[in-house]
Amino acid sequence: MLSLLVHAPAPASAQVQSVPAAAADTLHKFENPIPTTNDHKSWYEQRLVRTSIVPAVLIAYGVYTFNGGGFYTNQQANRDIHKLFPTYRTGLDNYLIFAPYAELGLVALAGVESHNDRLNTLLVIGKAEAIMLASVYSVKFLTRETRPDGSDNLSFPSGHTAQAFLAASIVHTEFRDKSQWYGIGAYTIATGVAALRMINSKHWQSDVVAGAGFGILSAHLAYLTHRNRWGRKPIGRDVGLTPLWVPGGAGIGLVWRPSK
Repeated sequence: MLSLLVHAPAPASAQVQSVPAAAADTLHKFENPIPTTNDHKSWYEQRLVRTSIVPAVLIAYGVYTFNGGGFYTNQQANRDIHKLFPTYRTGLDNYLIFAPYAELGLVALAGVESHNDRLNTLLVIGKAEAIMLASVYSVKFLTRETRPDGSDNLSFPSGHTAQAFLAASIVHTEFRDKSQWYGIGAYTIATGVAALRMINSKHWQSDVVAGAGFGILSAHLAYLTHRNRWGRKPIGRDVGLTPLWVPGGAGIGLVWRPSK
């Protein structure tokens, strides 16, 4: 059997001219987009308000129960805690406050891409730490609350708890797009730090609840005020440190892989 294939050109009106796809824009990969619309959101829809709700509730509860106030007082909470843990004491809380940062580093080394590049993540951490330390210690010196063990008058709020929840918030923000379990693990560690501070008679319940609020709020403020001025090129991913060994000594080398 002989078959003949005839190709007739399509009418001009039916022809579709192919347009080459635009090249992907990687120049601003790590920059936070700045809104260009003029739409005015209601006050409760503003990002600052939405991110401040949880820490504001925690701080408010801490103030509400401060110095023996509230429907479940500090003294009642302290009594119940030491009924469960009458003699248990540990210094583990002094080390667990940095465990979320260890998680952040390990997950990054495992190759999981964070929300920001490494340089901007470090900048956010530095800013958040400064905000947290300034706010927590200002309130400590203003309130002068005595610790449960009577060791000093710097009980409210808990700096250990603020530190742990700040680090947990950083972990949650950087990896929540990959998996919520990273943040859940970090917040579980931070909650453990808060519990140990009360078990060790270093803080009242009002101290740790407010401390959690100060830590989360500090992290949120750091992100809200960070515009990634260093983010035009992903230099945080192109710069690294590597150990070096040469005859007669050892050192650390700086490796830079310029982007094309």
